Amino acid sequence: MISIAFLTALSVAADEKPSSDALNKVRKDDVVAVCGDSITAGGYSLLIESYLSMCYKDVPVKTVKFGWPGDSMGSFWGRKCGAEPILSVHPSIVTLCYGMNDGGYKALGKDTARHYRNGMEKLVQELKKNGVRTVIIGSPTAVDTTTYRNKKNNLTASDYNSVLAALGDSAKQLAEEQGSVFVNIHDLMLDVMAKAKAKYGAEYHVAGKEGVHPSGNGNLVIAYAFLKAMGCDGNIGTITVDLSGGKAEASAGHKILSFKDGVVEVESSRYPFCFKGKPDDPSATSGIIEFFPFNEDLNRFKLVVTGQKAGSKIRVTWGQATKEYSSDNLAKGINLAADFIENPFCEPFGKVYWIIVDKKSKWETRQYAYILSRLPVLQEDMKKEIGGLDPGEQN
Repeated sequence: MISIAFLTALSVAADEKPSSDALNKVRKDDVVAVCGDSITAGGYSLLIESYLSMCYKDVPVKTVKFGWPGDSMGSFWGRKCGAEPILSVHPSIVTLCYGMNDGGYKALGKDTARHYRNGMEKLVQELKKNGVRTVIIGSPTAVDTTTYRNKKNNLTASDYNSVLAALGDSAKQLAEEQGSVFVNIHDLMLDVMAKAKAKYGAEYHVAGKEGVHPSGNGNLVIAYAFLKAMGCDGNIGTITVDLSGGKAEASAGHKILSFKDGVVEVESSRYPFCFKGKPDDPSATSGIIEFFPFNEDLNRFKLVVTGQKAGSKIRVTWGQATKEYSSDNLAKGINLAADFIENPFCEPFGKVYWIIVDKKSKWETRQYAYILSRLPVLQEDMKKEIGGLDPGEQN
């Protein structure tokens, strides 16, 4: 048996080649504006920023949240500022996730989809006219099939999900017509929700305790959908160990510091995405990942080990955990991020995550959602005040 241990250190992100020129692919120095209602004001934008800050190869990427509680297309365009707060950060990519409030929490009316679509079309055109490279239109999310209650309109979760699905169809058609990217979050959430409830029980909510605002589990599903739409390829890195040759190599974003007696010490500037909490807790992200391919698509931190006899067994130790693999599987490569949920990256990942949370709650939310949105009104009030002064006082 051979034991391989990994140590992880922090490092300043290394310069790398720019990513593909595909329009929807997030690139180095991009500004990503994450826009929507209270669901966006919640947690998924934090997960998007965490991924783009710590896991993505082309850093830095700036992520700015524009989540307005209760927002719909009617209220969005009812504000005098319109899209000005979003455009003020000069975004390269804008993600849109509206519709939950546009449905009105009632049966689909004859004008519901039309009002939603018209508002979204106006927004997409305004963004593109002002230089936004890529607009990613997300369908509305879904309400929870167990915890959603609508006593006012006596509408079941299935009923309202049908309304949200109809708005999603409008969003898809709009994306096709406007040359934008469409993301079907609604169907993905319902699929993951059904699988998760089958394992953890009906009360395991994926769209929140009140059936609308997701906890950590549902937020990860939404973040996954948008990150995929941004063209993130999921290649976190590969550590290759040749046991017979006594050599170890690392891909970009990682550096071999030492390799001796089966122990590889690696310094990393690119982290795998780390998960938290007990699997059966909806506020956790660790339990939901088996129901959709987050690790397979976005979180591949591979270990490849060669130089051992076929059919032999090799023990891999990373942090406090040890797992045994066949030499054949290790020669093909294993995904450390998926196999070692608790790993040495978890602590530094968590520290950066809470820095992002602190930044969003104390600064960005106030700046973009409140100050900038009120500037047009303040300017009008100021003009009225100045206009009421004598000419000499106006100077």
